[in-house]
Amino acid sequence: MFRNSKLPPGPTSFPIVGNLFQLKSGDIVQSFTKLYKKYGPAFTVYLGNRPLVVLCGYKAVKEALIDQGEDFYERGRMPAFEKINQGSGVTFLKGEKWKQIHTFLLMTLRDLGMGKKNFEELMTEEAQCLVEEIRNTKKLPVNPSSYLIQASANIITSIALGTRFDYGDKEWITILADMNKCFRIMGSFWGQLYDLIPEVMCYLPGPHNQMFKCMEGLTNFVTKRVKLKHETLDPSCPLNFSDYFLIRMEQEKQNPCSQFNEKSLSMNILQLYIGGVETIGSTLKYGLLFLLKYPEIEEKVHKEIDSVVRRSCLPSIEDRRKLHYTNAVIHEIQRLGDIVPLAGTHEVVRDTPFREYIIPKGTNVCVFLSSVLSDSKYFSDPWNFNPGHFLDENGYFKANEAFIPFSMGKRKCLGESLARMELYLFLTAILQNFSLKSDLEPKEINLTPVSKGFETVPPSYEVHFLPR
Repeated sequence: MFRNSKLPPGPTSFPIVGNLFQLKSGDIVQSFTKLYKKYGPAFTVYLGNRPLVVLCGYKAVKEALIDQGEDFYERGRMPAFEKINQGSGVTFLKGEKWKQIHTFLLMTLRDLGMGKKNFEELMTEEAQCLVEEIRNTKKLPVNPSSYLIQASANIITSIALGTRFDYGDKEWITILADMNKCFRIMGSFWGQLYDLIPEVMCYLPGPHNQMFKCMEGLTNFVTKRVKLKHETLDPSCPLNFSDYFLIRMEQEKQNPCSQFNEKSLSMNILQLYIGGVETIGSTLKYGLLFLLKYPEIEEKVHKEIDSVVRRSCLPSIEDRRKLHYTNAVIHEIQRLGDIVPLAGTHEVVRDTPFREYIIPKGTNVCVFLSSVLSDSKYFSDPWNFNPGHFLDENGYFKANEAFIPFSMGKRKCLGESLARMELYLFLTAILQNFSLKSDLEPKEINLTPVSKGFETVPPSYEVHFLPR
C-alpha cells in the first residue's frame, strides 16, 4: 500500500484494513508500545486508508501539544463517540465553535466552584455518603466498583443538574452499568473495527451495535432532565451548570448560529459523564487494589492521615499540603493505573513540520499517554508501584512534569482540577475510616487489567472494608 514518505515511519499496511490486524485487540497499548520501541517517538499506522500519527514519550508529546500547540489543537476523528454524542458538544466542535463553548464551560465551572471551597464541600458530603455506604457492608467481601462509580456519578449529576441519587437506586445503577459495558465494547476488537470503517459497520450486525444501545439510558435521562430544567428555570438564581447554560441559551435565542441549545446542553452533560465517571471510578478501584497488593504502603498512608487529620472530620484540601506521602501514593495510582492510555485524537490544522517529518493538514494524531506515564527518563521505576516517583530526598511531595494523565495543551481534560480533588477526597476518606483486607495473600493478587483500549479496565476483585 502507498505510504506518504513525509510521514513518520511505521509498519506495512494492507488494503482496506490498513494496520488493524497488527494491533492487538483488547490491548492497543501493548501494540503501540512495541511499535514505539521499533520506530521511535513518532510513528504512523493506518486505519483503513487513513493515516494516524502516534506520538510517544514526554518530549515528543510536549513538543506537539505545547511548543506547536496551535498546529495540533483541533479534535480528530472519533466515530463511536461522535455517534453517541450526535456530533455535538465541546469534545467534537472545531475552530471558533469549539472556542466559544470551551470558554463558556471553563468560566461556568469556575463560577460554580471548580478548585474552590464550593466543590470541596460538595465532594466531602458525597465522601461521607460513600463512607456510610461502605460501612453498611459490615466487613463482608464486596466488589467496590458500584460504590465508587455511583459516588463519582453523583458528583457529575450534582454539578450538571443539581441532584444526586441514593446508592440503592436500581434504575440509576443499571444506567451506570450499561455505560461501563459501552466502554468495554469500545476497547474490544469490534469497537476498534467500528472506528476503522464506521460507514460499513453501521449496517452490519455484531457486538459493536450494543455500544450505542448501552448509552441510550444515560442519553435519555440527560435529555429528559434538561427539558425539565428548562421548564423550571429561575434565571435570577442559577445553581448548577444546566442553569447557566440555559440562561445563555435564552440570551442567544435570536442568534441562528448559536451553539447554545438544548441538544448541545444534553450532549455536553453526556460528555461530562463519559469523561468524569468511569475514569474516576476505575482509578479509585485500581487504587484500592494497589493498596491490597502493597499493605505496607497502605499502613504508611494510615499513619500519615492519623497524624495530620482530626478523627472528628474527613480530610480536607488544606490537609493535602501536609499529606506528602498520601499525595504521592494518589499520583502513583494515577500513573501506573493508566486509566486513559490514549488521549483523544487530535488533527493538525495545516501542513505541519514535526521534527524531520511533514504531517499533512487534516491528519489525525494520537497522543500515547501510556508512553508518557511510563517514560523511564522521568520515572526511575516505571513498571512498578513506587510512590517515590513523587517524593524528594526529604520525603516531601515532588511534582513530576511528565505526570500528565489528563493530557496537556488546549484540548486537555476540562475537569482536571475537579478530578484531582475528587480522587484525593474520596480515597483519603475511605482510608481514614477503613483498613483494606483481601482473602488472597498479597503475592496472589493480580494487577493485570482486563483490557487496555479506550480505557484501562481493572481486574475484578473483592475487598473487606474493616472499620478503623
